[in-house]
Amino acid sequence: MQLKDVKISRKKPIFPVSENLHKYLRTYQRDARLPIQYEDLKAFTESFPIMDKDGKDTLWESPIYAQGQIEELHNGLKIIYAKLKASGNLRIVEHKYIDRIDYCTFGNTHPFRIRIVNRLNDVYDYFYVKKADASRIYGLELEEILSPNQVNYLVDGNTMIEEHIVGLPGDVFNSGKLYQDDFNPTRIAKEFVKFNERCLVTLLGDMRSYNFVVQITPDFDDIQFRIRAIDFDQQFYEGNIRVYMPQFFKENYPLVKLCMEHLTEKTVQQYKQEELSSLVHRVRSERHRLTDLRDVSCKEELTTKENIQKLKESMAKYYRDDAYRRCRNMTDIIELNLKNIIRQVKL
Repeated sequence: MQLKDVKISRKKPIFPVSENLHKYLRTYQRDARLPIQYEDLKAFTESFPIMDKDGKDTLWESPIYAQGQIEELHNGLKIIYAKLKASGNLRIVEHKYIDRIDYCTFGNTHPFRIRIVNRLNDVYDYFYVKKADASRIYGLELEEILSPNQVNYLVDGNTMIEEHIVGLPGDVFNSGKLYQDDFNPTRIAKEFVKFNERCLVTLLGDMRSYNFVVQITPDFDDIQFRIRAIDFDQQFYEGNIRVYMPQFFKENYPLVKLCMEHLTEKTVQQYKQEELSSLVHRVRSERHRLTDLRDVSCKEELTTKENIQKLKESMAKYYRDDAYRRCRNMTDIIELNLKNIIRQVKL
């Protein structure tokens, strides 16, 4: 694998959720009537920074609300959690309370992170309240349809609720866990190759180490690993093909180095083929939902004409396929990716 750091746009706009996308969300039960909106949480009077155990700024803040707001916000957030986790069954929050609301000014959607705790046993969970962004929604949907992972989220107007994705942050894993004695480096490298391939096919960008987590699962004879994206803001926006290839981010160099040390070109191609075969199975089993998503997204303006032109030229060169030059939008590029994979797997 090659390593060459890439730059991405820092001013990507938030794209509004169109009525057609809202219809799609209703069809697939992603919409909900929420008692608390994103703007309600923005109505805090002041905040103070949250530091980690080493005194370093985490980029999260703790907002301070007027006393009269707190009960209403907490009750509304518990209802939202019940909708997210149990289709609105309030019995699951009878013994839960909102322990903390954190706010992040970093990133496009400026999320609120909600910590909810079970007072009977102190077990806690997190969920997020964000500005609804059409790019992010398409990223989540493609993750649900085409990856081995499930995602859980709800949308109400300009407000988006997301379930917390459990895992060790990629930057933490890369710096302190990568070479742990009981971890099989080949398994980790294999997962990174598959993750890299999946991101390119689905045009999921900016998968630097702090935008994904590593899930570590002990098995009966070894430890399994899975890399999962947690940030979908850069879904098919950029025109630089390398933005969609995690191998080119300097933050991921430890994983790239691991692949170079433990994999051969033959095994890399084998793992890529395994992932592509899995993608074909997912496309076939979810073809109706994928078609509905395509029909909605191809009508929307989710990037610039310049980015589309630049990316389709890069894809044509990368895959040596002039058909990419006839693509009209990012959706066409993903569709052509999938068609080519299906043809390849049939051969």
